[in-house]
Amino acid sequence: VQLVESGGGLVQPGGSLRLSCAASGFTFSNYVMSWYRQGPGKERELVAAITGAGGSTNYADSVKGRFTISRDNAKNMVYLQMNSLKPEDTAVYYCFVQWRLGNYWGEGTQVTVSS
Repeated sequence: VQLVESGGGLVQPGGSLRLSCAASGFTFSNYVMSWYRQGPGKERELVAAITGAGGSTNYADSVKGRFTISRDNAKNMVYLQMNSLKPEDTAVYYCFVQWRLGNYWGEGTQVTVSS
């Protein structure tokens, strides 16, 4: 299993970023995909998740209405569209899948929200 995130960077408050995660090594469309984040001095937290077919999503209360998770099963990709970014969204964002009772993480992509 391999997960590779991209799309992070420095953005001003109120701005937008789109994160991408390329997945390989498993039957992508069969599994829930998630985005987590870990801010400075904070524990890693779930940001958003999406079911295999993409029909159901859930979000942390702190990002509801601002972030959108989506997936393209034909490309084995999962995305996180982040709008109206706030300084408290600053974190390393990780792609995650639980596959065959194992937990798999990407290496993460840094998102910094600052003026």
